[in-house]
Amino acid sequence: MYGKEHFDKIKITDLEVFANHGVFPEENTLGQKFLVSAVLYTDTRRAGLTDDLTASVHYGEVCAFIDRYLRGHTFCLLERAAETLAEELLLATEGLRKIRLEIKKPWAPIGLPLKTVSVEIERGWHTAYIALGSNMGDREKYLDDAVRAMDSIRGCTVKKISHFIETPPYGVTDQADFLNGCLELRTLLTPGELLEELHRIEQDAGRERILRWGPRTLDLDIIFYDDLVSEEDTLCIPHVDMHRRKFVLEPLCEIAPYKRHPVYGKTVYELNLDLRGSYCQSKTSENSEARL
Repeated sequence: MYGKEHFDKIKITDLEVFANHGVFPEENTLGQKFLVSAVLYTDTRRAGLTDDLTASVHYGEVCAFIDRYLRGHTFCLLERAAETLAEELLLATEGLRKIRLEIKKPWAPIGLPLKTVSVEIERGWHTAYIALGSNMGDREKYLDDAVRAMDSIRGCTVKKISHFIETPPYGVTDQADFLNGCLELRTLLTPGELLEELHRIEQDAGRERILRWGPRTLDLDIIFYDDLVSEEDTLCIPHVDMHRRKFVLEPLCEIAPYKRHPVYGKTVYELNLDLRGSYCQSKTSENSEARL
């Protein structure tokens, strides 16, 4: 049996902060009261068993961080205040996996009777698997540089990297062999934002999109993003061809053999076995035809 990852919750309700956020100049100058509520998603099991504060998220420190951050910055929009605060908390707080954050503005200057206006968002860490490939120039350097570039993106950390393997070209076969690999990336970025960053890294490596499946200095593809299933014009997740590509499945199997495909229901290990079986069957058929 398997399902979505479960997190425990620590709740902070209506923390009062006096800060200077708002569209009007007087709001930025005079300031006003804001109420901040947060649900902190984490694993409290070890803290519950040991009574050790360091094994949990320290809600007192989180409250102090919220107060200090909102008083130390000025934003026109609650949306901006919530977005940046959530990101900073996720980056700064060990063990915080996800946060639901609400910022209430009790004295919104709209000229009508109003109790509060608020913005509520939910942000958290995600796990993406990225395939890397190169068949031009110093292939290994292009891949190593790409790994470093991904690890340097704000809100991204490379957790695992496979060995690089040499594979024949896919699609257009009249070109040099590829060096391929896969990595696991912990990220705060959305799939679209991550794709933009990958395209930027490819462009920095001199990637030119001239021929589909043609030679390239660097190719970066999102294979999985959590258990997301999404089909858009510019991005399909899981990658639509990953189960047919040896150069994806073999290195991916090294770092995430039991990652389950959210559509086919099979693990990466099982998909790799299926592909190997299809390849052997194809070769056997070719040899039989040759003998005839």
